[in-house]
Amino acid sequence: MLNISHNQLNKKIDLEKYKSGKSILNKKYYKYFNRFLLGAAIILFIVLFLPWTQNISGQGVVTTLKPNQRPQNIMSQIPGRIEAWFVQEGDFVKAGDTILRISEIKSDYFDDKLVERTNEQIQAKSSSVNAYEGKVNALNRQISALRNEQQLKLELTKNKLMQSQLKVKSDSIDLEAAKTNLKIADIQFNRIQTLQEEGLKAVKDVEEKRLKLQETQAKFISQENKYLASKNDVINAKLELSRTHAVFADKISKAQSDMYTAKSSQFDTQAQVTKLENTYTNYKKRHSLLYITAPQNGYINKALRGGIGVTFKEGEALVGIMPSKYDLAVETFVKPIDLPLLHVDEKVRILFDGWPAIVFSGWPNVSYGTYGAKIVAIERFISNNGKYRVLLAPDEVDHKWPEAIRVGSGAKTIALLEDVPIWFELWRQINSFPPNYYTPQESKKMASKKDNK
Repeated sequence: MLNISHNQLNKKIDLEKYKSGKSILNKKYYKYFNRFLLGAAIILFIVLFLPWTQNISGQGVVTTLKPNQRPQNIMSQIPGRIEAWFVQEGDFVKAGDTILRISEIKSDYFDDKLVERTNEQIQAKSSSVNAYEGKVNALNRQISALRNEQQLKLELTKNKLMQSQLKVKSDSIDLEAAKTNLKIADIQFNRIQTLQEEGLKAVKDVEEKRLKLQETQAKFISQENKYLASKNDVINAKLELSRTHAVFADKISKAQSDMYTAKSSQFDTQAQVTKLENTYTNYKKRHSLLYITAPQNGYINKALRGGIGVTFKEGEALVGIMPSKYDLAVETFVKPIDLPLLHVDEKVRILFDGWPAIVFSGWPNVSYGTYGAKIVAIERFISNNGKYRVLLAPDEVDHKWPEAIRVGSGAKTIALLEDVPIWFELWRQINSFPPNYYTPQESKKMASKKDNK
């Protein structure tokens, strides 16, 4: 029946004589099949010229638009021990509400009155500062009094010196007068003695002149002693002036030394007060950290450290909180080869996990169940997965995103690019070429304006 032998049966027997052969061999099935193939080829050819929107797909997750709206863990800045819980998982808390109370586990902070006693130390040290300040003021007054006394004493000593110098001048004049009188007396005595020897004068007159000469010599010696005494008084006055300078300089220096010592002690005590105030502020702030409060309005997700009496280290997460108000967004990741094709404010379609959708990636207008978004940020540095992170926000002119979406749910993104024929897209996919590079219309207009300028 297959006619593969040299003894071909169909040439010897006419199969159309039989009823079954007649009903089968006379039907022309290939004509209908050829028509079907021709129609399919025509339709396929027409389809190849239909428009196709190039796109970049990626996997992402639902997040929030602002960093302060994302889920966060509340941590303790100090190590401690959990003493009491004031909330449970799922509770709504307002900013500042107490979530749990902890206690200290370090022996340095066991004293319940640590803050009050530190404040008392500050007050005591502040009193010491005031006392030192008073001592400094008293020493300043003492120095001022010593300077005034020194000035008066120096003026007195200078006046005494001046008097001694004037007395020296007076005594020197008197000494010169006594010296003149002595010469005159000596001349008179010699004259009388000569006259007596010649017999012109009596011996009595010679003795009178000798007595007068002796008196004049005595006066001269006395006046010379006065003159020398006056010169000694000048020297003594100068010594007194120098001693006054030295004495008061020593007293003033000692008072200044005491003042500087008091100032040094005052500054040292002031530094201790400042240090104690810093410690007081730290203790007060640390005491306030014994109550873990909510940083913002939100819902308690999960207690990461449960129980009572559990200890933890500083910086360890205790409880998770989800802000009550947030703006939804989607973060997706694209390959480095596709990154130059994306620009801020471009349109993107999103499929959320759990929401049914019928998607025609090349015909977004006929897709069902997708939601519009636009690119608001493109990461400048590659992520750990070898792709670039792109942040998407809801498109205000498109359908509103479902309200039941929660942060962390999955999403699939389709970034819409240039419109091309289907045959071109098939050719690109077969050759593994990237989508067509293009720039937004606004960028093109800006570039043309710059060129015209």
